[in-house]
Amino acid sequence: MIKPTFLNTEDRPTIIGHVFNTPLVVKGITGIPLLELVAWGMLSWVAGRNHPEWSSVKKVTAGALTSLILFASEWGHNLAHTAAAQRIGKPVDAVRIAWGTPLLIYYDINDQNVSPRQHILRASGGPIFNALLVPICWLGKQLTQEDTLPRYVADFALGTNIFISTVALLPIPGIDGGPILKWSLVERGQSPQIADETVKKVNLALGSGLAVTAGVALKKRRKWLGVTIGAFALTSLAIGLGLLREHK
Repeated sequence: MIKPTFLNTEDRPTIIGHVFNTPLVVKGITGIPLLELVAWGMLSWVAGRNHPEWSSVKKVTAGALTSLILFASEWGHNLAHTAAAQRIGKPVDAVRIAWGTPLLIYYDINDQNVSPRQHILRASGGPIFNALLVPICWLGKQLTQEDTLPRYVADFALGTNIFISTVALLPIPGIDGGPILKWSLVERGQSPQIADETVKKVNLALGSGLAVTAGVALKKRRKWLGVTIGAFALTSLAIGLGLLREHK
């Protein structure tokens, strides 16, 4: 199975602007920011579960603020990739907005006009952005009082950016760690095809480890953590077994 592409060269999306000289595009009704609304509702519910003593207004406010942080962190992550790509002179082909989230478009993931080092630099921008936000979020946590809405939001911001900056470095194709590993191997002398096979072997081992970790989390009744890790485990195993691969 080949992962579906987010945008093809034959598509004619609507260009709504440019960011770092890269087209910002939407396609059909997927330009509607639906995921922000869903996240607002879900995170308001989570706030209520964590703080049942809060008023409805406070729960909804917490949901709004945490969903804003979630999408700001994700948008910043992707725009940092875009900025890095523009900086080295190998820009992203487009940034597509799909249901409110940014998707980076590279029409040719093995572009021979992009050196291995440039591939690595393009893939590093996002994790670096979120990693730089971690100490700022930590400072925000120290400046807020326990059991208050500001502390709740600061805790969420800290956890979100630790999570994104860490998960982004998993060597899974399709997220940042996959290209970083692949092009590091190419830089050391492997061909892109052999590097892809090496990445598959790494993902088979990684997926097995993540599956065990997910099982432990579920056993300890950490349901959401277990489900999240399990999703990454399934993706990694599918790649390792050759059942899923990136488009060419």
